[in-house]
Amino acid sequence: MSKADRIRTFSDFLRGEGYMPTIDGDGDIMFKREGRTYLVVLDDDDDEFFRILFPGFWKIENDEERRRVERAALKATTDTKVAKVFPIRDNTWATIELFCSSIEHAKPIFTRALGALEVAVHTFADEMRK
Repeated sequence: MSKADRIRTFSDFLRGEGYMPTIDGDGDIMFKREGRTYLVVLDDDDDEFFRILFPGFWKIENDEERRRVERAALKATTDTKVAKVFPIRDNTWATIELFCSSIEHAKPIFTRALGALEVAVHTFADEMRK
């Protein structure tokens, strides 16, 4: 299946789940959930790999905050199955990265993966507020 076909199939799935996906200039699928913007990124060369990204959810204002972000990201990543939280430049991102033999196999775990991503972000935010 071509990447364009995979994008179309995943977009159709999201539409069926009640989301209103759009495709950005990079071919990533954008959708909103509870006011937050997420991306589904499909790999150009690996049909079995995809990621769900929650980009830019915590701005890093200074070096001291960067150290706190790194500690909170490590805790969130360690405490949440499959999720990764990490700083990129002056912002913080979270992702779920998975291998599925087909998009059809990704569909039943999508909601659980999205939930894990949200848990990681909440864990991160709780640590930052301490």
